[in-house]
Amino acid sequence: MSAPQPSSRPALSRRNLVLIGLGLAAAAVALPFALPDRSQADGTPSAVMAADEAYAKAASGEIALVDIRTPQEWAQTGVPDGAIALDMTQEDSFVKALVALREANAARPIALICRTGNRSGHVVKVLAKQGFPGLVDVAEGIAGGRNGTGWLKRGLPTYEGNAHEIKTRRDKLLP
Repeated sequence: MSAPQPSSRPALSRRNLVLIGLGLAAAAVALPFALPDRSQADGTPSAVMAADEAYAKAASGEIALVDIRTPQEWAQTGVPDGAIALDMTQEDSFVKALVALREANAARPIALICRTGNRSGHVVKVLAKQGFPGLVDVAEGIAGGRNGTGWLKRGLPTYEGNAHEIKTRRDKLLP
């Protein structure tokens, strides 16, 4: 029989600490450009969007769509057409790019998409709690999962996830 383990509060993961830091930094810079609040009191986004709706709204210019996955993931599957790719693991550049995107697109919601909706949901929730305005979660992600079919299974278009193509698309939306 093993001895009972002492109970302790689980430590915050490095990922959660980074995301909280991102949220604080982004909120501090973005608050002067705030949109009407689109989140609930607990930070849960009030706007969750399916992949096909995100594609249509990005194509019509109603939203700014951001793929927050990593370069390795972009190379494997491509990047959703209409999206810009911002690697959420690159803390400084990710925050600066989101703030710049908010400043350049003050009236448009920013929709975040990842592989299955887990990371985008988490980032949207953390940033919304910190006061970052106008965020939407594309909850089913690129590959689909518990939140829906996904971008690829719906047959929605992608563009090649290479560095040149990603930079070209980013330069169109970011100052």
